[in-house]
Amino acid sequence: MKLLNNKYLKPFKNIYVLVLVVFIIWMLFFDAHSWFFHHELNSEIEELEYQKEHYKNEIAKDNKAIKELSTEEGVERAARENYYMKKDNEDIFIIEYQDSIAKKDNDE
Repeated sequence: MKLLNNKYLKPFKNIYVLVLVVFIIWMLFFDAHSWFFHHELNSEIEELEYQKEHYKNEIAKDNKAIKELSTEEGVERAARENYYMKKDNEDIFIIEYQDSIAKKDNDE
């Protein structure tokens, strides 16, 4: 009897309050369109939007590289810079700065 007279449980004697509380709990946790489900979907959408921007930037970079390689001079420049290719009458000198040389242990 004392439990029913508790001041904290008094609002729950009203049927409308009880139905509202049950409805809110149902919509937050159990429904297919629950708040948690929508929050999860919104997080996934944000991640996909970030990936979309990243891939757009990569496509733009690749299109620029394709455009550069579409000319004879661009192919020659890429071959010289990336693959150290040379013409028959040329010598290539690769200059490495002290900062770019990997440090080796003295024990080796």
